Amino acid sequence: MSKTLEGKVALVTGGSRGIGAAIARALAKDGADVAISYAASRDAANAVVEDMQALGVRAKAFQADQGKPDEASGLVAAVIAHFGRIDILVNNAGVMVLGQVHERANNLAEFDRMFDVNVRGVAAAVRAAAPSMSEGGRIISIGSVVGESTPFAGAADYSATKAALLGLTRGWARDLGPRGITVNAVQPGPIDTDMNPDQNGEFSDAQKGFTALGRFGTADEVAAAVSFLASPAASYITGTALTVDGGFNA
Repeated sequence: MSKTLEGKVALVTGGSRGIGAAIARALAKDGADVAISYAASRDAANAVVEDMQALGVRAKAFQADQGKPDEASGLVAAVIAHFGRIDILVNNAGVMVLGQVHERANNLAEFDRMFDVNVRGVAAAVRAAAPSMSEGGRIISIGSVVGESTPFAGAADYSATKAALLGLTRGWARDLGPRGITVNAVQPGPIDTDMNPDQNGEFSDAQKGFTALGRFGTADEVAAAVSFLASPAASYITGTALTVDGGFNA
């Protein structure tokens, strides 16, 4: 099997479970050495590291809270110190809190936390990583279909963070394009994870109903999109969003 990312170093934030873990394993299968970050799940992170090491690549887990810009930038510095470089940055760590605005007058702390993790932490990581990236570098952020539409009540705050992420992606593509670095987003729809499980009663049934395929996606299906954008085959793709949603936004 071709190792399209052999010799590359990738950092996947929030890589201890769900979509992040699937992305980390996929990049390792493609030959990249992979660092992952985790907030609290040390054992889960170490299990992912062992899976990647079994594929014959270097791998390591680092603890960092992506909602704290100094930790997000410190994570990048630690990865560069350990591996010598970062070629691929995957901004996957994120949080989601749902609730309608008229019910959330006293929940601005949760609003701030979502922006801290989903937007400010990403901005801090990119600011720290981009100066050291060379031509062929890849920055890939995990957005959401709700960054372009909000098909149900209660998702406004979360949607706003993902819309901001898409705006940053487009702008960063302009900033870094002259250096040969691509910047893209992957926008998942309903994906079966512990954050949004497939079997969750009326809420998950409604999401399936929005899709053209009538089902949830898998973390591996999102990881495949990230692997493509990280590969040499995507060298002329930048400033865009690859939507992996089963037709949710069709």
